[in-house]
Amino acid sequence: MHNSLFSSERLLFTPATPDAAAIPTIFAFPNEYSVGITSLGYQVVWASLASRPDLQVSRLFTDCQEQLPVQAELLGYSISWELDYVNILNLLESLAIPVRAAERHQHHPLVFGGGPVLTANPEPFADFFDLILLGDGENLLGDFIEAYKEVRNADRTNQLRHLAQVPGIYVPSLYEVSYQDLTGEIKSIQPVDEEIPPQVKKQTYRGNTLSASTVVTEKAAWENIYMVEVVRSCPEMCRFCLASYLTLPFRTPSATDSLIPAIEQGLQVTNRLGLLGASVTQHPEFELLLDYLSQPKYEDVRLSIASVRTNTVTPKLAATLAQRQTRSLTIAVESGSERLRQIINKKLHNEEIIQAAVNAKAGGLKSLK
Repeated sequence: MHNSLFSSERLLFTPATPDAAAIPTIFAFPNEYSVGITSLGYQVVWASLASRPDLQVSRLFTDCQEQLPVQAELLGYSISWELDYVNILNLLESLAIPVRAAERHQHHPLVFGGGPVLTANPEPFADFFDLILLGDGENLLGDFIEAYKEVRNADRTNQLRHLAQVPGIYVPSLYEVSYQDLTGEIKSIQPVDEEIPPQVKKQTYRGNTLSASTVVTEKAAWENIYMVEVVRSCPEMCRFCLASYLTLPFRTPSATDSLIPAIEQGLQVTNRLGLLGASVTQHPEFELLLDYLSQPKYEDVRLSIASVRTNTVTPKLAATLAQRQTRSLTIAVESGSERLRQIINKKLHNEEIIQAAVNAKAGGLKSLK
């Protein structure tokens, strides 16, 4: 059970008290607690579910769990890494739930999943999920729960047919997939009948705020870190980069209205701050964020930043990081060959890489990766 892991948590949201008729739900991450609780996506979805009085949510990891319901109706997974694939199946077996969706019956929970792995390519996992949520979860998750409540007492077949009508929900059993050959290239995906939507459209969140940590704990892989999503997607469109294409369009919430209030909330419970995003320094107000974090009142804050675009490494950025206990900075050059970088649309010249190193040293950083 490992209750000590959960007892170390400091929550930045207030879980709801479940109603008498709340839906018993398990929300799983197919890896150890330290890994799962460091996933910002898992944190945010868990908080969204746990904030609903119509759900009674228990968390499940490979090494620990909260008290699980005797008869769960919903079992959800957040999947961030392909290498966690086998743990999805292991957790199903540990709960005595058939691994294949086709072998489940009315008394089994509906198994759903989301996250970047499933959104990028759900088909390799299709046999194991009753339904898959494609795209951003901010609105889709609530739409899913509300739709499920409408058919909570229906039989499994009608539940799935109803849920398939929700934009962004893919029910694999209601589509016939044909392949070109054994390489796995898909020839066609067709609904089983005309009442099922011919296409499932990935959902895109259009709100003015992005994600921030809902829990801080010393048991996380990044101990006591509070994470803020500064940008979503990336404007550079390197040809190999899933983060760009999967999460388009590039979104940048307001620094004053969204990011700074989120940072202030987190720094009330910890002094370790992580700024996340595929291209954090390309936020149009990033200089404002640097000025804000350079204030003397934050001199004890340890600042971490995601990999940054090389030509955005300035002495000011390096100095701010150095002053906030960061010793190194990571830039993504992808290849030492300028020719190869051009082929993959990595718009970066050798001179810019050298200048980034010069600027990093000038700002006081000790190393550059």
